[in-house]
Amino acid sequence: MGGVNYVSHRRAALPPDEPNDGEESESWEELPPPPHPLAGAAAASWGGRGAPRLAMLGKGAGGSGAKPAKPSFVSYVCPEEIHIKDPVEKEVNLRLLPGELLLCEASTVLKCIQEDGSNRGAYGKLICTNFKIAFLGDESASDDDEPEFKNKIIGENDITLHCVDHIYGVYDEKKKSLFGQLKKYPEKLIICCKDLRVFHFCLRYTKEEEVKRIVSGIVHHSQTPKLLKRLFLFSYATAAPTNTDTQNQTVMFDAIKDWREELERTKGNMKYKVVSANKAYKVSEKLPLYFVVPMSLSEEDILQYQGRGIPIWCWSCHNGASLLKMSAFPKEQEDNTSQMHKIFLDGVYKTINKPPYEVLKTDDLSSSLPSLQDIQTAYTRFKQLFLIDNSTDFWDTDVKWFSLLESTNWLEIVRRCLKKAIEVVEYLEGQNTNILLVEENASDLCCVISSLVQVMMDSHYRTKFGFQSLIQKEWVMGGHCFLDRCNHLRQNDKEEAPVFLLFLDCVWQLVQQYPPAFEFTETYLTVLSDSLYIPIFSTFFFNSQHQKDTNMHQRQLSLPLTQSKSSPKRGFFREETDHFIKNILGKRISKLINSSDELHNNFTEFYDSWHCKPVDFHGLLLPHIEGPGIKVWAQRYLRWIPEAQLLGGGTVATATKILDVMEEVQSLQKKMDENHSQTVSQGREVLPVLRNSARLSSLFPFALLQRHSLKPVLPTSTWKDLEDEEDLAKRDDEFVDLSDVI
Repeated sequence: MGGVNYVSHRRAALPPDEPNDGEESESWEELPPPPHPLAGAAAASWGGRGAPRLAMLGKGAGGSGAKPAKPSFVSYVCPEEIHIKDPVEKEVNLRLLPGELLLCEASTVLKCIQEDGSNRGAYGKLICTNFKIAFLGDESASDDDEPEFKNKIIGENDITLHCVDHIYGVYDEKKKSLFGQLKKYPEKLIICCKDLRVFHFCLRYTKEEEVKRIVSGIVHHSQTPKLLKRLFLFSYATAAPTNTDTQNQTVMFDAIKDWREELERTKGNMKYKVVSANKAYKVSEKLPLYFVVPMSLSEEDILQYQGRGIPIWCWSCHNGASLLKMSAFPKEQEDNTSQMHKIFLDGVYKTINKPPYEVLKTDDLSSSLPSLQDIQTAYTRFKQLFLIDNSTDFWDTDVKWFSLLESTNWLEIVRRCLKKAIEVVEYLEGQNTNILLVEENASDLCCVISSLVQVMMDSHYRTKFGFQSLIQKEWVMGGHCFLDRCNHLRQNDKEEAPVFLLFLDCVWQLVQQYPPAFEFTETYLTVLSDSLYIPIFSTFFFNSQHQKDTNMHQRQLSLPLTQSKSSPKRGFFREETDHFIKNILGKRISKLINSSDELHNNFTEFYDSWHCKPVDFHGLLLPHIEGPGIKVWAQRYLRWIPEAQLLGGGTVATATKILDVMEEVQSLQKKMDENHSQTVSQGREVLPVLRNSARLSSLFPFALLQRHSLKPVLPTSTWKDLEDEEDLAKRDDEFVDLSDVI
């Protein structure tokens, strides 16, 4: 799956054996900066300075022709130390955010890039704050070298503490995981990030006391369990200026009117109502203050079951059928309680399912989709394919990359989620049937499937603000446990699972298959995925609205009063906890569920019929889920690997898409008998962009080409298979200047 298109991306993308920075070639002594991370909702618009240059550092021990030293003198100075004295070190100012404090630092640290055993990099200062780990090098880059786009919050050499995945120390060329109290300190530090970056810091020339301080500080502040109130989020919210942006059109669903307007927009207000039974969280701390239920439900019913077993409305289709979700009772509930609840549900169903609609269908997602543990296991294996230490590792894994990809099962899980969403769409659209999604807490896979269904069926949620509103409604108010699933506090690894990232990966499949249908691009989704690990946006750092309201209020009372208070509209929130208990509610009402054979037949007919028709980008969208239809999200997963990048695929690829859209516009204008000369002239203006951008990376704006061509390292068995192609890896790819072609 995803392999057909990806093979050309990896095999045909060997960079040319010459340096380039997107404009003109530089000498080998000065290479372009490493790739930029892009994280946070506030990073939608970028701009700023470039990053430290990288100097080529020799590997040998001294040159020939030097006068012999006296017998009594032994030099322990290596070429790397000599190189840092050539340029004059410049003091780099540390840029701190409001509420950010410097905790520890170390000088003369080498940030290196390993390529087949050779070291090159830049010397500078490694620092740790209560927000991030940062490397400060020589920022003497000229204006010509500055990137066009830059994150406003995180620099390319910055790692937020929550983005740290694993830390390794190198002792005598052996790598060891670092955590807790250290008895011995490493000569090299390797930091693997959750956004798939890998940093190598050589501490060989750093003072011993500084090594102890910086290594201990980084390990302690990024790896050890912490309390919620110790998150940087609270310090930032107290110290940062108040957000006065009134242009935000994201619906927060924290008021009754937001829900009423959504009911009216979807024509769901005929059979559903907004309730405020959970005011002061007297029903459940897991539910939001306001939510939507069937008309027949009274507040007494909601209070009786404490929110569990209550059908909660998500969205209504144009034909009147609705999508609902419900958290299930635990297995151990008493039989008489089960019977009472069944009678209660039957009464609710009769109210929902008035003619001409069929009987409501239920889908127990806990039994029809992978468990959270399976999702976590698959992603753990999957991400290892992209945490590449050096080019040798890349080429070693490249030989068996597709088999490794298949064995992770990640793309299969993505496919299964998309298939389940299409099944739900078939019920709603094809059979005019209400469907009820059931899960332990209705806050993990329920969020994934309900959100995907709405993206497929409602074009409003394919706009930027509509998509953000959807996340707020289904994930934040819908109860997804961001704090536990992202393991922000490092307290319980068993609760960690990339459920939200799974959803974004599924959405990316739709975006890359039907780009004209979306107001946002894959870059927006990549930014959103990175924002999970930036402790500024309260959207992704709480388990519930109750948890956010309580902790933010208490924290503000305990800190000195300032003019700045965090805006109540700054984030999305909600909770879920407990364990992954298999519910049995589906068994109690199994008579309402179609047989698997009938579902399969209906699904196939519906799926094939839709794909035989022309695509209406403002209407229903069904993704291709067979074979190569599901691909690897290259921009997110491969952006830090230069060997996997395609030369000239940055704005060149973007301009090509623009030309495709322009051609579509021309066609529409012809049908309307309007003059299309303006569009043609615009087409001519785009061509210079192609000429000037031919050397950008395919993963622009996150990465630029930064390394020269490297020869693949192939196993002996592979060389034998090549036979008379034995010189294949010895030949560099031919570099073609696209400006000569266009």
